[in-house]
Amino acid sequence: MPIERFSHLGLCVADIDASLRFYRDVLGFRERTRIEVSGGLAERLLQLPSLELGAVYLERDGLRLELLHFASPGHTGEPVARPMNGLGLTHLSLRVSDVDAVLDRVLDAGGRVLEETRMEAPGGAVVAVFVLDPDGTRIELVQSPGDVSKLPGE
Repeated sequence: MPIERFSHLGLCVADIDASLRFYRDVLGFRERTRIEVSGGLAERLLQLPSLELGAVYLERDGLRLELLHFASPGHTGEPVARPMNGLGLTHLSLRVSDVDAVLDRVLDAGGRVLEETRMEAPGGAVVAVFVLDPDGTRIELVQSPGDVSKLPGE
């Protein structure tokens, strides 16, 4: 197959420093590299005129996340949660050992907790809740003894 591997997932952010605090300091991503691009070929690839882009690549558990900050032409949209049934990327999901401890850190870093989404199984064995990063990207936090995303035998 000509596809070699997954490269990265890109997120447009309004404030690169706020997003770095959130993803690095709260969610445990490590900064890998930074790039600055403008004009010419980058404008063509991204289909944005007058392009001035700063990007920071972060990594966690083998997932590479690219935070994209468009100094020019700027960003569009509002920092609100998209509906889960909207086409395209719906959310990121992280396993946590203590949901409530992570929620406190999310709030301290400028994120929001969607408390109305909190779900607890009887006995508290499984807890899940959605939070929003500073730009409204949904992140699911799951505290559970098992991993529903794994195939049997993994």
